[in-house]
Amino acid sequence: MRAFYFDDIPGDQRLLHDSGIPVSDEILKSTGLLHWHIPTSQQNQIDTVAKERSYRNRDIITITKDGLGDLYEAKLKSFYEEHMHEDEEIRYILEGSGFFDIREHPSDSWIRCQVDAGDLLVLPAGIYHRFTLDENNMIKALRLFKDEPKWTPFKRDSSTDVNPYRVDYLKGLAVN
Repeated sequence: MRAFYFDDIPGDQRLLHDSGIPVSDEILKSTGLLHWHIPTSQQNQIDTVAKERSYRNRDIITITKDGLGDLYEAKLKSFYEEHMHEDEEIRYILEGSGFFDIREHPSDSWIRCQVDAGDLLVLPAGIYHRFTLDENNMIKALRLFKDEPKWTPFKRDSSTDVNPYRVDYLKGLAVN
C-alpha cells in the first residue's frame, strides 16, 4: 500500500490525485489506520489476523461494471461520499486495485491509500473516509466483520460529528 496526500484537483476520482507528498506509516498509525501486505498466495495468514482481532464473519465483494450493471455508477458515487461506520472497516484486496481516502485529524486533509492485491486495511470505527476504484475499474476484496456482516455508512454531517463512535474515535486519537 502506498499513501500520500490527495491533491484536491477537480477531476475523475479514479485518477491518482497524488500531491507528491507521501504519508509515512507513523502518520497513518496516528489516524488509527492499520495495514499489512499479505501476498494472496499466503491467504491463510488472514485467518491469524482475523483470530487476533476477533473477526468472526467474512464475505467477498467484487466491484466491476459488468458485475454491478446499471447500479455501477450509483454504487461508485455512494462509496465516494464521505462517511463513517460504527464498526471497523476491514478489507483484504484479492484482485484489482483502488483507493481508500481517509480524513486526517485535525487538519481535515485527505490521505489517499492506494491498495492492490495482498493489501489488508483496517479503518477504525468513526474515521471519515471514502472509497473509489482506480482506472482499472475492478476490485475484489474479502470483507471481515466482528459480528454479522453489515455495512452501514453514515454520511458526514453535524449528526455524525457527535455520533458516539466518532466521539470515541477522536478521544482515542487524543490519548495517542
